[in-house]
Amino acid sequence: MEYQTQLLVVMISYMTLLILWGLYQGRKVKTNADYAIAGRNLPGWAAALSERATGESSWALLGLPGAAYATGLTEIWTALGCVFGIITAWAAIAWRLRDEAEKYSANTFIDYIAKRHSDMGKWIRIVGSFTIVFFFFFYVGAQFLGGGKTLHTMFHIDPKVGMLITAAIIVPYTIYGGFRSVVYTDVIQAIVMITALIVGPIVGIIYLANHPELYAQSIPQALTQAGPKYSSLIQATSGFGAGIVIVGGFSWFFGYLGGQPQLSTRFMAIKDPQQAKKARNIGIIWTIIAYIGALSIGWIGIALFGPNGLEDREFVMPAVLLEIFPPAIAAILITGAIAAMISTADSLLILSATELSENLIKPVFNKKISSQKSLVHSRIITAILAVIALGLAYFAGDGTFIFTLVSYVWAGIGGTFSIVILFTLFWKKFHGKAALITIITGMLFTIIWISSGMDEVITSRILTFFVAGIVAIVSTLMIPKKG
Repeated sequence: MEYQTQLLVVMISYMTLLILWGLYQGRKVKTNADYAIAGRNLPGWAAALSERATGESSWALLGLPGAAYATGLTEIWTALGCVFGIITAWAAIAWRLRDEAEKYSANTFIDYIAKRHSDMGKWIRIVGSFTIVFFFFFYVGAQFLGGGKTLHTMFHIDPKVGMLITAAIIVPYTIYGGFRSVVYTDVIQAIVMITALIVGPIVGIIYLANHPELYAQSIPQALTQAGPKYSSLIQATSGFGAGIVIVGGFSWFFGYLGGQPQLSTRFMAIKDPQQAKKARNIGIIWTIIAYIGALSIGWIGIALFGPNGLEDREFVMPAVLLEIFPPAIAAILITGAIAAMISTADSLLILSATELSENLIKPVFNKKISSQKSLVHSRIITAILAVIALGLAYFAGDGTFIFTLVSYVWAGIGGTFSIVILFTLFWKKFHGKAALITIITGMLFTIIWISSGMDEVITSRILTFFVAGIVAIVSTLMIPKKG
């Protein structure tokens, strides 16, 4: 009870300050460009920390430690895929996207692709924006659902009430301050997250060494005692099976190559090339430290509780922190898990709203409106999308349908738009018709492949990328460029 009380006090204090900070940043929003992309005026440190908080989300604090706890060393391949993807994105793509967004005065992810391929700009806006908005409805809903489950686990409240609380935290400052508020609240969350991922493993390793009564007194000992499945990089398999394990883990690499709109928008919003370099360095360093920390927490969990000691593997991080820290300190660090979830939900919400507003609704009306009215429209659209996403989460039951669609997002949107962005940036022959065909093909292939059950054999996270790539190459060479 003492722990729950302290956790509740810490969380209420943190969330209150977060909302106030987001609303304060929202006061600086004067135009629709401020609302959609922070006026393309973000300092490098803010862009990097926001991108990392959004990109990792509860994945780095709940998902990856949970996977490491369940599979041992095998999860290194997933971590390597993600880390190399993130490093590649920051080193080779981020600054190019920033320069291109400035050159074409693009306010959203699809806005850039449409302006860059103006020969098919109208249809790219319609198809691309509709695709992102549709899938991200469910992605935002999944974050609300995750918030409800997390609060239920921590405080035993009804998960649906937890969803409403999560929405009440996120929605006000997102509607008011748009992208700018989201970015600067993400900065706070990135700091909380990295603190948990640095301090947790260090104290955990010391704790293991000083408690001989535990399952193991070190990470290597824990992995060895847990068995070959945990101490092997390939789950004690060989041949084709080992290849599937490695490829399946490393396949996360392909989704980071510019294809995640909620991340690429951060690249586009950086103030200038000098700030882009600072952002690159911060983003890469944060990533390497965070992934080492996330894996370590999962493995420390094996040493503390044994390989079968937890009912839900994805709560190994709070379980570890509660075991090794006094309740007050554990409460502060566990708040990082909630912070990670929020940093994704608000980012997805504002991205969906701006894509819908800029690329679908405004072109339909096809008339000039004042900057102030445009800003009001964007806020209204954000509010409507938040209500719809919350409704989807509220009535989703066990969330299986939402989980499936989140998988579609990483494979379909990540794999497909990574090809579109890479070819747009690096291949001069790539044109609008090819981009449109690639988007449609990637989406359809992902849905069919996952729905057929073939994703269990070979993950669509890698197949969508290569199928979209082949289609992009063939359509570029076979179809003449318009005009």
